[in-house]
Amino acid sequence: MAEAAAEIDEALDMLIPPAQGPEARLFEAMRHAAIGGGKRLRGFLVLEGARQFGVARDAALRVAAAIEMLHAYSLVHDDLPCMDDDDLRRGKPTVHKAFDEATAVLAGDALQANAFYVLAEPDTHPDPAVRAELCRCLARAAGPRGMCGGQMLDMLAEQAGEPLEEAEIGRLQLLKTGKLIEFSAEAGAILGKAPGQLRHGFAAYGRDVGAAFQIADDLLDATVSAEEAGKRTGKDAEAGKATLVGLLGIPRARAHAERLAAQAAGHLDVLGDRADLLRAVAQYAIARRT
Repeated sequence: MAEAAAEIDEALDMLIPPAQGPEARLFEAMRHAAIGGGKRLRGFLVLEGARQFGVARDAALRVAAAIEMLHAYSLVHDDLPCMDDDDLRRGKPTVHKAFDEATAVLAGDALQANAFYVLAEPDTHPDPAVRAELCRCLARAAGPRGMCGGQMLDMLAEQAGEPLEEAEIGRLQLLKTGKLIEFSAEAGAILGKAPGQLRHGFAAYGRDVGAAFQIADDLLDATVSAEEAGKRTGKDAEAGKATLVGLLGIPRARAHAERLAAQAAGHLDVLGDRADLLRAVAQYAIARRT
């Protein structure tokens, strides 16, 4: 994953180059948000999924970088004073702290737009149908039926101040975090024009990894320091956010994440040993400390 993260950062460096002129500050803010730090889990899932189908590395890196741009945009906006109001992200000041609030809004908008621009370019795939499918699926994962919809549910739950049921928390987290990870796992199969059954298996794997990853994130928020995590921790309990950790307690939430990781690995049985790295990622998602 560290090697893949370095490759993805190189791709981001080329796709969001330093600029001259009046817009240089916007590019600088985009680069601050997108390059350096982070686990690059989503990008790694793209690269490893694409490898299963013999997709060219350069093409897979473009898709991985596009997804990381979109993820970075979501973090920039999530950190804004009107949302979670965070000062630290990936061990460095958030964009609105390093620059200013208006620049942070524009940087997030520009990262999102640039993600789709990269996916739509012929260098990503020679088949326009594949490029269109990548754009369609990423838009679905990020939009009102995905990440943004999940964020809305999270905000409404926080404002209501009433505890959610387990199924409601599961749906919230599936949309807010899971849909983008699900698409990341499926993207390699889309690039490789995989048969429908295999593509469905990769999506199911990503869905379960995403759910396990979110529970692990909530566990970290409840159990580690800000210095170790590289971002403010303890904020879920402080804000009264709905999480499975808060509902089930730490031991039961951890056991649930372990079941999800095992279930994710099972979706890849048809691939045999070829998918061992992806199985390892499912375990990493719940064992990480950052």
